[in-house]
Amino acid sequence: MTIAASDTALEVEVTGGRIAGSVRGGLRMWRGIPYAAPPVGRRRLRAPEPVVPWSGVRSAAEFGAVAYQDRDTQVGVGTGRLPRSEDCLTLNVIAPDDEVAGRPVMVFIHGGAYLNGSSREIPHLGEALVREGGVVFVNLNYRLGALGYLDFRRYGSEARPFDANLGLRDQVAALAWVRDNIRAFGGDPDAVTVFGESAGANAVTTLLATPSARGLFARAIAESSPVEAIYTEDVAQDWAGVYVDILRELTGEREVDVATLLSTAGAGVMTRAAVLMQRRFTEDVPGTAPFSPVIDGDVLPERPSDAVAAGRSARVPLIIGTNEREGTLFRGRLDLLASTKPRIRAIFAKTERDARRNLFSVYRALPARTSAAQFAGDYSFWYPSIKYAEGHAQHAPVWFYRFDIAPRVLHLTGFGATHGIELFAVFDLIDTPIARLAGILGGRGAFRRAGSRVRNRWLEFARSGTVGTGWPTYDVDARRTLVIDEPDRVEADPLAERRTAWQAFVPYV
Repeated sequence: MTIAASDTALEVEVTGGRIAGSVRGGLRMWRGIPYAAPPVGRRRLRAPEPVVPWSGVRSAAEFGAVAYQDRDTQVGVGTGRLPRSEDCLTLNVIAPDDEVAGRPVMVFIHGGAYLNGSSREIPHLGEALVREGGVVFVNLNYRLGALGYLDFRRYGSEARPFDANLGLRDQVAALAWVRDNIRAFGGDPDAVTVFGESAGANAVTTLLATPSARGLFARAIAESSPVEAIYTEDVAQDWAGVYVDILRELTGEREVDVATLLSTAGAGVMTRAAVLMQRRFTEDVPGTAPFSPVIDGDVLPERPSDAVAAGRSARVPLIIGTNEREGTLFRGRLDLLASTKPRIRAIFAKTERDARRNLFSVYRALPARTSAAQFAGDYSFWYPSIKYAEGHAQHAPVWFYRFDIAPRVLHLTGFGATHGIELFAVFDLIDTPIARLAGILGGRGAFRRAGSRVRNRWLEFARSGTVGTGWPTYDVDARRTLVIDEPDRVEADPLAERRTAWQAFVPYV
C-alpha cells in the first residue's frame, strides 16, 4: 500500500482498488470508501460480502449515500435531505496532513436507535480529534431499520436465505477493513479504539461480546449505551412477524410469499413500515427497541452483559458512562422511552412487588416534572451501563463517568445534561449554531473547558489505553466515577440509593 501526495489529492491503494482523497483544512480526507459490496439485489438481507473491485482511481472526495431511513425522523444536523440508498456500506477516513506512520486509530459508530443516523450527520466530525491528538479518525455507515436489524431467517429458504444481525455484521466488516487498510493512511491496526454514542454505544458493548470482532480493536468507549437492547431469537422472530404484517398492509401484497415480499419491496416502503412498528412498540411493548441485535447463536451467541460478567468477551480497556439527564431529550418525535405513566406501569409489572415499591419510592422523591424522564433514562441507559461496567471490571480495566455539565439554557428548559450532549464535548462542536444558541445565556466557556478535558482523556485512552491522572478505575467495592462538570470530580458510588433499588429489578425481554 502506497501513498502518493499532491497539493490537492491523495491516492491510496485499498481493498478494491485505488482511491483519491483530498487535503482540506490542513487534514487529509477520504470519503465514501466502500468496505463491503453493495447489499442490494440478492445481497439484500444477507451478510456483507467483500468489496467489488474497480478499475482506475475512484474519487473519495464526497460522502457516500446514507442508509435508508425515514426523512421525517432523521436526527443530527442537516440530515433530512441527504441522499439515501441501500448501497450505503461506506466509511470515511481523516488523518493529519503528513505521512507519519503508526498513529492511533479512533473508529466512531453513530447512534440513532438503529433507525436513523449516518457518518455525515454532523459536519466536521472527528476533525478536532485529529488536529489535537494526531490520530486517524474513521466513521461509517451501516444498515438500519428492517434492512439491518430484524431477524427474517425463518422466512428464508435454500434458494433465498436471510441472515440476522446485519448492521452488527456491517460494523465487523468495517473494522476488518480498518485492520487490513489503515496502515495506508498512517494508522496502526493494533491501536484501534472503537467508540460510539447511544445505539452506536450499544454497538460497542455488543461488539465486545461478538466473537468475529475479536482482535479488531484494542480499546473501547461506550457513551450512553442502551446495553440491554439485545433480544432473544424467539422474541426477535416474533417481532419480524409483526413487521411483515405491517409491510403487507402498506404494500397491499397479502398473498405473495414473505421471502418474495422482503426481496422485492421498495426500500422506502420498508422504511415506513419500520417507523410504524417502532411507534407501535413504544406504546405496546414499552422499554424495548425492536430494531436491535439478536442473540442468534452465531454472530452473537449470548447477551453481552452475560458475556462480560463471565469473562467471555474481549478483555480490552473500556470507558463507559452516561449523562446526568439522559431521559429529557426524548420528547415529541423522539419520545421512545418508558417515560409516560402507562409505559412505566408496564415496566413495573415485570418485577416483584418489593422491587416495584423500592423503585417507586426512589423516583417519587424526585421533582414531578423530572421523575418520569429520570426513570426512563436510568432504565434504558444508566443502570444497564452500571451492570455492564461491574461485569467487565472483573476482567479488564474500566473507567466509569457521568457527564453533568450543560449550558444554562438547557437547565432552564428542563433538559440539563441530556442524551447526546457529550458529543459536543468529544467532537468540539461548541461553535456549531445549535451549541451557540444553547450557550446564549451563559455556560459556554465552562462547557468548552470541560470539552477540552474530555478530548484529552479520550485521546490519551486511544494512545495508551489509560485515561491520565485523577480518574481511578471502576470496581464494585468503591464504584469511583468521574463526574464531568465545572470542575470535574471523582465520587464514590454516586446515586447509591437509586442503584440499590434497581438491583432487584429484572426488566429486560
